[in-house]
Amino acid sequence: MDITVSHEQGRVPVTVLHIADDIDSSNYEQLDQIAEQEIQAGTQYILVDLTGVGFISSAGFRSFTKIFKKLRSLADGNDDEMRKGTNSGVYKSPYLKLFKPSKLVTETMKIAGFDMLLEVHDNMKTAISSF
Repeated sequence: MDITVSHEQGRVPVTVLHIADDIDSSNYEQLDQIAEQEIQAGTQYILVDLTGVGFISSAGFRSFTKIFKKLRSLADGNDDEMRKGTNSGVYKSPYLKLFKPSKLVTETMKIAGFDMLLEVHDNMKTAISSF
């Protein structure tokens, strides 16, 4: 898997992880490591660019969960609103969002329930400004 990182400025600084290749049990740890490095360097908002990803296994979705939880734990007390909204199925993560997943990845996300937690965007500019 190839992951490149870019930093974009919207209303807040956003780190974009551009991934090329599937995310599965053979490489998910690379995603974990790069996300952790970025978070340790001060990243609070991550957009995962999935335009180069055709498939995500359960290991990949575990990585998303790990990143989501890590970013949420850094929140400055605003987490209660997110929890209330998440429980009602209305509010999605303000910290982690996805860009252009494939049809297969989108279907898998829906089956796993990730579509209820993570926003998905089809336009990079809109995605960056959504943070």
